[in-house]
Amino acid sequence: MLTLECPCCGVRGEETEFHGGGEAHLKRFGPGSSDAEFETYLFTRENPKGVNFERWRHANGCGKWFHAARCTMTLEVFATYSAQTYEPPADVIAAIKAKRPEWEMPA
Repeated sequence: MLTLECPCCGVRGEETEFHGGGEAHLKRFGPGSSDAEFETYLFTRENPKGVNFERWRHANGCGKWFHAARCTMTLEVFATYSAQTYEPPADVIAAIKAKRPEWEMPA
Protein backbone atom coordinates (compact mmCIF):
# COMPACT_ATOMS: atom_id res chain seq x y z
CA MET A 1 0.00 0.00 0.00
CA LEU A 2 1.13 3.54 -0.73
CA THR A 3 2.30 5.45 2.35
CA LEU A 4 2.57 9.24 2.23
CA GLU A 5 3.72 11.91 4.67
CA CYS A 6 1.90 15.23 4.66
CA PRO A 7 4.54 18.00 4.52
CA CYS A 8 2.05 20.47 6.01
CA CYS A 9 1.21 18.70 9.28
CA GLY A 10 3.84 15.92 9.34
CA VAL A 11 1.36 13.03 9.64
CA ARG A 12 2.41 9.81 7.91
CA GLY A 13 -0.43 7.59 6.75
CA GLU A 14 -1.74 5.12 4.22
CA GLU A 15 -3.19 6.31 0.91
CA THR A 16 -6.74 5.89 2.24
CA GLU A 17 -6.12 8.94 4.46
CA PHE A 18 -5.29 11.03 1.39
CA HIS A 19 -6.99 11.85 -1.90
CA GLY A 20 -5.13 11.91 -5.21
CA GLY A 21 -5.55 15.02 -7.36
CA GLY A 22 -3.79 14.07 -10.58
CA GLU A 23 -0.64 15.35 -12.23
CA ALA A 24 1.33 18.11 -10.51
CA HIS A 25 2.95 21.19 -12.07
CA LEU A 26 0.43 21.68 -14.88
CA LYS A 27 0.39 24.99 -16.70
CA ARG A 28 -3.14 26.28 -16.31
CA PHE A 29 -4.76 28.24 -19.11
CA GLY A 30 -7.48 30.74 -18.37
CA PRO A 31 -9.41 33.47 -20.18
CA GLY A 32 -7.81 34.48 -23.46
CA SER A 33 -6.26 31.09 -24.13
CA SER A 34 -6.84 29.27 -27.38
CA ASP A 35 -9.20 26.31 -27.59
CA ALA A 36 -6.25 24.00 -28.24
CA GLU A 37 -4.39 25.21 -25.12
CA PHE A 38 -7.46 24.81 -22.94
CA GLU A 39 -8.19 21.34 -24.38
CA THR A 40 -4.60 20.27 -23.67
CA TYR A 41 -4.89 21.52 -20.08
CA LEU A 42 -8.16 19.65 -19.51
CA PHE A 43 -7.47 16.34 -21.20
CA THR A 44 -3.76 15.71 -21.80
CA ARG A 45 -1.77 14.03 -19.03
CA GLU A 46 1.65 12.35 -19.02
CA ASN A 47 0.88 9.13 -17.06
CA PRO A 48 4.47 7.83 -17.19
CA LYS A 49 5.63 4.38 -16.20
CA GLY A 50 8.08 5.19 -13.42
CA VAL A 51 8.70 8.45 -11.57
CA ASN A 52 5.71 10.78 -11.54
CA PHE A 53 4.84 14.07 -9.79
CA GLU A 54 1.32 14.13 -8.38
CA ARG A 55 -1.00 16.32 -6.31
CA TRP A 56 -2.45 14.89 -3.11
CA ARG A 57 -4.78 16.22 -0.43
CA HIS A 58 -4.66 15.18 3.22
CA ALA A 59 -8.40 14.49 3.26
CA ASN A 60 -8.63 12.88 6.71
CA GLY A 61 -6.20 15.28 8.35
CA CYS A 62 -5.28 18.92 7.84
CA GLY A 63 -7.10 19.10 4.48
CA LYS A 64 -4.18 20.79 2.68
CA TRP A 65 -2.87 20.02 -0.79
CA PHE A 66 0.73 18.94 -1.42
CA HIS A 67 2.85 17.33 -4.12
CA ALA A 68 4.44 13.88 -4.08
CA ALA A 69 7.19 12.38 -6.21
CA ARG A 70 6.60 8.66 -6.52
CA CYS A 71 7.15 5.66 -8.77
CA THR A 72 3.97 4.39 -10.43
CA MET A 73 5.41 0.87 -10.80
CA THR A 74 6.69 0.23 -7.27
CA LEU A 75 4.63 2.77 -5.23
CA GLU A 76 7.91 4.06 -3.76
CA VAL A 77 7.52 7.64 -2.53
CA PHE A 78 10.70 9.67 -2.98
CA ALA A 79 9.47 12.86 -1.31
CA THR A 80 6.47 15.04 -0.54
CA TYR A 81 6.64 18.82 -0.73
CA SER A 82 4.57 21.99 -0.72
CA ALA A 83 1.93 22.50 -3.40
CA GLN A 84 3.01 26.14 -3.70
CA THR A 85 5.89 25.27 -6.04
CA TYR A 86 6.05 25.60 -9.82
CA GLU A 87 8.54 22.76 -10.24
CA PRO A 88 10.03 20.04 -8.03
CA PRO A 89 12.60 21.40 -5.55
CA ALA A 90 16.28 20.54 -6.01
CA ASP A 91 16.35 18.27 -2.92
CA VAL A 92 13.45 16.21 -4.35
CA ILE A 93 15.29 15.82 -7.67
CA ALA A 94 18.42 14.79 -5.73
CA ALA A 95 16.45 12.19 -3.75
CA ILE A 96 15.12 10.67 -6.98
CA LYS A 97 18.57 10.73 -8.66
CA ALA A 98 20.12 9.04 -5.60
CA LYS A 99 17.83 6.03 -6.04
CA ARG A 100 17.41 6.17 -9.84
CA PRO A 101 20.64 7.57 -11.38
CA GLU A 102 19.39 6.89 -14.93
CA TRP A 103 16.23 9.01 -14.43
CA GLU A 104 15.95 12.26 -16.37
CA MET A 105 13.62 15.14 -15.47
CA PRO A 106 10.84 15.31 -18.11
CA ALA A 107 10.79 18.39 -20.31
